[in-house]
Amino acid sequence: MADFDRDSQFLKSNAAAMRALAGGKDHQVTYAGTDTHVGKTDVRLPALPPTATAAQRASLRGAADGAALWLAHHNPKTHQKHCPSLDGAKAIFEAAERARVEALGARHMKGVGKNLEAALNQRYENRQIDAPGSADEAGVAEVVRLLLRERLSGAEPPKNLSMVMDLWRPWVQSRAGDLLEQLGESLDDQAQFGELSRRLIGALETDLGESGSDQDDASDNDDDQDDGGDNQNEQDGEQSAVGEDQSDGDDSQSMDDAGDAGVSEDGEMMEADGADDGMADGESPNSDMTGKNASNTSDKEVYRVFDTKFDEIIAAADLCDPEELDRLRVMLDRHMENVASIVGKLANRLQRKLMAHQNRSWDFDLEEGILDAAKLHRVVTQPLSALSYKQEQDTKFRDTVVTLLLDNSGSMRGRPITIAAVTADILARTLERCGVKVEILGFTTRAWKGGQSRELWQQAGKPAMPGRLNDLRHIIYKPADAPWRRARKSLGLMLREGILKENIDGEALLWAHDRLLARNEDRRIMMVISDGAPVDDSTLSVNSGSYLERHLREVISYIEARSPVELLAIGIGHDVTRYYRRAVTITDVEQLGGAVVGQLTDLFDEDANKQRRRVA
Repeated sequence: MADFDRDSQFLKSNAAAMRALAGGKDHQVTYAGTDTHVGKTDVRLPALPPTATAAQRASLRGAADGAALWLAHHNPKTHQKHCPSLDGAKAIFEAAERARVEALGARHMKGVGKNLEAALNQRYENRQIDAPGSADEAGVAEVVRLLLRERLSGAEPPKNLSMVMDLWRPWVQSRAGDLLEQLGESLDDQAQFGELSRRLIGALETDLGESGSDQDDASDNDDDQDDGGDNQNEQDGEQSAVGEDQSDGDDSQSMDDAGDAGVSEDGEMMEADGADDGMADGESPNSDMTGKNASNTSDKEVYRVFDTKFDEIIAAADLCDPEELDRLRVMLDRHMENVASIVGKLANRLQRKLMAHQNRSWDFDLEEGILDAAKLHRVVTQPLSALSYKQEQDTKFRDTVVTLLLDNSGSMRGRPITIAAVTADILARTLERCGVKVEILGFTTRAWKGGQSRELWQQAGKPAMPGRLNDLRHIIYKPADAPWRRARKSLGLMLREGILKENIDGEALLWAHDRLLARNEDRRIMMVISDGAPVDDSTLSVNSGSYLERHLREVISYIEARSPVELLAIGIGHDVTRYYRRAVTITDVEQLGGAVVGQLTDLFDEDANKQRRRVA
């Protein structure tokens, strides 16, 4: 009993110290599993063993200090803006950011530095890092963390890694020595540090698919957009990950796979929530942008991409000559004659809804303004009362951008893709009249059954578990900032049958999601129009049958639980409600226009109701 009381007091003190170091943030602290997790309102720290040693207590203090420094010095919006989306690059980027926030604490507080060192030593007690040339992305991330820690705070790596780090230092120095110096000089500027970290990823020649700052299509200049207009809370849409097991997740456990209950800071037992499909709303700290949870996922199940060099992001106008584009637009206009009236009426309904939210309102019972005719009797009966005036006010309307992400797979050929193109065209015009920007994107593959990626895989000897094995083609039909009149011809490209091939939905959602995050509108909405599950014969022939579907679920879970982007979906002929939280399924393509407009109308009505409730 005495040991229990001592442990309970230690946990309380540790939680109180964490909150103080975090700047007084009132997060709920629990102890469970073996990992560290920072959420919007809670922090989960590793559980204290029943017979904890002094080293284990020091390690737990280090985990708490790491979480506190993350809360105090890490801006989720800035992180989200600069962080790469691909797994390997993201791991290195987050390792660098973790080294930054820990260095900010260690260089000013020696005790914090000792606690962080204790946590790090325990982490690497039974762990090794491969030498240069044989390490994977996770190993490179560990190296970056340790070298930056050494450069920023002067702390040496764990003793059992000293020999391998002696091999890594000249390797990294020869490629990115100047960048390491610059990173040390930008310690207090997270945005600049993030940009330098992206350059570091490219300099290390990790072949991770993203380097420097070129993230998406340069034609939209998305990277020049400032995120200062986002009025979301800095913690919204992101559950930050810090501490011992964030970068690689090889040995970490979330609460649900730890198999035991958690303990609150006062020693009370707390039930650990289980997760469906290997995911929970509160993911473990090693959960990355794709929603992948390495602690719950075997090596065979981790989503991989065999090679990205054949992928392309391309404007629709660049996929065919102007004459053919004109012909396809004429064809689309003919189809619009049959269904435009139906969809147009529905779009007008949406327009009225949006414009109604922009109607003016009045403030009454004021001391100055326009005389209120309804209060004229007061002038006679209460001549000394000055509260008989009114003033017109503009109702606040949230700046909004909508992305329509269209499945351009072969199964959409014919009537479905025609209706999708008509609906996208009419919605773009309608929302543009309402001051809502619209981006229209499509996703498919460059080839059937693998293309150049599969050829490269065959030349490499057909290694096992290659991951995604086809060349992506992501199409920009209409950038958000381009007016409809400039993009109208491009929408006709959807009617070109040769464009429609296979569909890899998970990566397409991440691509469209990243483009939305780069926008500075207050509200960002993404609507996916698809006819079913992701299918790519080349990928599924060498991976499990649920490989692409599982990745799609992970991406959706991430966006719905942790992102400020609002996600909607419409399934054509197939049930997509099993994937998306907010979705409808239609059996007749004639219903598509109505479903799209109806979904958006309900969404804006919901937003208006929330605003009215806040005012009331």
